[in-house]
Amino acid sequence: MSTDFEELVCREDGAVAYLSINRPSNGNSLSLGTIQNLHKALNTLAARTDIAAIVLSGVGKRIFCAGHDLKEIRDHPDAEFFKELSAQCSAMMQAIQMQPQIVIAAVDGVATAAGCQLVAAADLAIATTGSRFATPGVNIGLWCVTPMVALSRCIAPKHAMQMLATGALMDAEFALRVGLVNELVSAEDLDARVSELAQQIASKSTYTLATGKRAFYQQLRMGLADAYEYSGEVGVRNSIHPDAVEGIQAFVEKRPPIWRGR
Repeated sequence: MSTDFEELVCREDGAVAYLSINRPSNGNSLSLGTIQNLHKALNTLAARTDIAAIVLSGVGKRIFCAGHDLKEIRDHPDAEFFKELSAQCSAMMQAIQMQPQIVIAAVDGVATAAGCQLVAAADLAIATTGSRFATPGVNIGLWCVTPMVALSRCIAPKHAMQMLATGALMDAEFALRVGLVNELVSAEDLDARVSELAQQIASKSTYTLATGKRAFYQQLRMGLADAYEYSGEVGVRNSIHPDAVEGIQAFVEKRPPIWRGR
């Protein structure tokens, strides 16, 4: 993958791509430019049929992402800039869900506001035991409106409202308990555990992963009967794809499958 995305560090390890926000002196905050470049990187990877998983992280110790760049917002005190910032951020966050790859947030440190939104928007999240999470906009008179969307779809409404209305910094145990993250590990073990999970996912068919992820989020928006009907239709298409045929044959023959992918 090209590494010419400003303020991002990009690398690959087999079928896993790693994207790291590289603004440690600014808390890895999401300026408008950073959001746009992250979106471009995701779009570039979406076209890659050889990539099965994407890991999102922040460069530096004890800081994942501090949300929007408040200095940038302060320097542009007009509604049009904030409208553009919100639109670009919303589009990037939606791209994570629409991404054919499984997106994993690797969190070490603070994830606040839009940074917390990144964690909520990701398909999976692993955090260190010292990580902290917050939607603190209310503390400065600015409700975390776009983080609210991802957060309220990731965790129970009352837990989301607690974070939004108090702006309090929640510890990693809270994040695990409410389902904002999947696992907690030590800071020393984070890279190894994230790599292990990503490689486990990357061993699967990219077609099946993309099909399953799309179906998962689509059926959540439906009523029960429609969800079952839709899922059944997806299952039929999946069952006749060469990777499903190969997977069943490999299972019967007790050998590793050879995927064709998407």
